[in-house]
Amino acid sequence: MTNEMRVSVTREIPASAEVIFSLITLPAGHVAMDGSGSLVCAPSNHRLTAVGDTFLMDMDREPIGDIPDMGKYQVENEVTGIETNRLLEWTVGMTGRPRVGHVYGIRLTPIDTSLTLVENYMDWSGVPEKWRDRVKWPVIPAGTMEASLARLEAAILSA
Repeated sequence: MTNEMRVSVTREIPASAEVIFSLITLPAGHVAMDGSGSLVCAPSNHRLTAVGDTFLMDMDREPIGDIPDMGKYQVENEVTGIETNRLLEWTVGMTGRPRVGHVYGIRLTPIDTSLTLVENYMDWSGVPEKWRDRVKWPVIPAGTMEASLARLEAAILSA
């Protein structure tokens, strides 16, 4: 699904919601599933368990070239929604700067004990109007998010 301020892709992954949730609540799991090639590493190793948990990601925008001169930088993410085996949602801010207002999320819908519908989404509706002109929407196209779900499935199946 795509609209002006939200991009969402889904994929059925042959694994339980518990197994998938275990991977996505480790920051290193985000690097493993990143389809953009921009996540370099996750300095935070702790499992995400509650709203307010933060985790750092080192990024390099040069490989995707979507934001000129962005280069390497670090983002601090904060969990804004978490439901065991169902949802992980977080907002992003550059280290030392306030959160911009966009939200990323992964929603899990168990189909049965060994198959889960996984939705990967990005929502920019919380970004203040005055900042929206600075970024060409969508920053991450649906194809990149689909690649992330394919990589998530590969990581789950190879574990």
